[in-house]
Amino acid sequence: MSRRAPRAAIDPDQRKSWLRRALPLVKAHRGLLITSLVLSFAGLIVQVQIPNLVRIGIDRAIVERTASLPVYVWWIVALALLQGVITYFARLYLLRTAYELEYDLRNIVYAHLARMPFGFFDRVQSGELMSRSSSDIRAVQMYLSFGPSILVQCLIAVVAFVLMLSINVPLAIVAMATMPIIGFLGLGMRKAIFPVSWLIQARLARLATVVDENIQGVRIVKAFAAEGRQLRTLAEAADRIRWAYLQDARIRSRWTPVLDNLPRLGLALVLLFGGILVIRGETTVGAIVAFNSYVLMLQPPFRMLGMMIMMGQRASASASRIYEILDTPSEVVDPPEPVDVVLRGDVSFSDVRFTYPNGTVALDGLNLRVRSGETVAVVGATGSGKSTLGRLLARFYDVGAGRISIDGHDVRGLRLAGLRDQVGIVPDEPFLFSLSLHDNIAYGRPAADRESVVAAAVAAGADDFIAALPEGYDTVVGERGYTLSGGQRQRVAIARALLVNPPVLVLDDATSAIDVTVEQRIHSSLRALMRGRTTLIVAHRLSTISLADRVVLMEGGRVIADGTHSSLLATEPRYAGVLASATDAGSVAA
Repeated sequence: MSRRAPRAAIDPDQRKSWLRRALPLVKAHRGLLITSLVLSFAGLIVQVQIPNLVRIGIDRAIVERTASLPVYVWWIVALALLQGVITYFARLYLLRTAYELEYDLRNIVYAHLARMPFGFFDRVQSGELMSRSSSDIRAVQMYLSFGPSILVQCLIAVVAFVLMLSINVPLAIVAMATMPIIGFLGLGMRKAIFPVSWLIQARLARLATVVDENIQGVRIVKAFAAEGRQLRTLAEAADRIRWAYLQDARIRSRWTPVLDNLPRLGLALVLLFGGILVIRGETTVGAIVAFNSYVLMLQPPFRMLGMMIMMGQRASASASRIYEILDTPSEVVDPPEPVDVVLRGDVSFSDVRFTYPNGTVALDGLNLRVRSGETVAVVGATGSGKSTLGRLLARFYDVGAGRISIDGHDVRGLRLAGLRDQVGIVPDEPFLFSLSLHDNIAYGRPAADRESVVAAAVAAGADDFIAALPEGYDTVVGERGYTLSGGQRQRVAIARALLVNPPVLVLDDATSAIDVTVEQRIHSSLRALMRGRTTLIVAHRLSTISLADRVVLMEGGRVIADGTHSSLLATEPRYAGVLASATDAGSVAA
């Protein structure tokens, strides 16, 4: 089933209220919503006729005995059945509206997150994003869909009041005497509950972050026997949420009983004043019964009105949190007139400077040329900026100064999707999805057949262990691929990149967890596959460096030496020092 694009977007004008900004989304589904509201109102019209029929039946069939009682009974049954049918369809269309709104909201938020660069995710916690993409969206959806329905339900008060006026004007005024007080109290409740609603949503997001980190880092938690400490952290976050919910409960306990019981006060006034009128002969017993029914009928709408006020404040707080994401522009976007070009792979870094969002200077005046089809190994100590090269080349970040070009085209002038299709990156910590191994390898080419997937796996040295699994390529790996070893994950990631067959390939410590014997077999395949392909290798081992045509040594975010392995070893003491440190540590740090 293909994904349907959202039918509208959130209004980008930040000067507008949150509700006005969401109106385009509501208008896109106005057909379903209006149908639901019209049906709801029709159901109310039918509903308010029933007490009037009861009044007429009592007065004529029981008191005056001028009409047949069964006639009124059957009319009431018929109206009740009609109301049930109308309510069924009204509810059906309302729920469809709600789910359509939620679908569009989720897609709008996710599409925006997908456009955000790495720097955004460096700053924002994943738990915060999960909370805003789930509970906050649900709060906004509930108000946008059910809020109008509740308002229509509250119109029963207007319809009932008109009918009551047609029966007895003084008694109608008495019955509605408490309603202005309810409206005034509702406004007070709205002001009191907003800050608490915001606090609840923020603390729920913090709790989601704690839970997410504990699930993602469960192996580290267990490795350090830190379960007790993490439980205390979770308990502290839960306590803060409990405190906020208690404040919410205190506000509700003060306001809700008053809002719920004021209509009952109206019922008492109807019985008192109506009884006096009956005794005086100015109204009938049936009228009092009808008025009692109308007053009781007014209680649920006004109870829902109180609920809508609380929903509105929760939705307002949630919408503000969602808009914080949507109003954050992406620093890495397609240019106004993006260039689509088939790349050969002539890569050039010219006086490139880059600083990470946390202030870490990664590159400081870096100059590097990699000719088309050339394989270059990048060597350096930890923090020298090696891994940053691939991230900037694929525009996961944009340079702070300088220029990165491929075939003479500044990467900032190329269409992002086209650039990333042609620059393949295999990270040192590969991420695998909870899918089959076939689907993980074919992630960049979902339509690839099994033969192509197997060929890529063979080239990456992954076919042997995959074939030995009970379900082979159909084996579903666990979350993040943790059912596989680190070396196996890296081989699957290499196969995934090779299947796409990009003209530019970046291997960022991609074989760091692979056994040396297996790595040698992979290298024999890589030598053939890298022929004619521009390849940057963040070097981890001497065996990996041997794949390269030349080696560059980085220090302090710039290239300090460039040549073949043998020439650098003979003439550059700093290169020999890096290799010596790598030998002592068992690897060159990446």
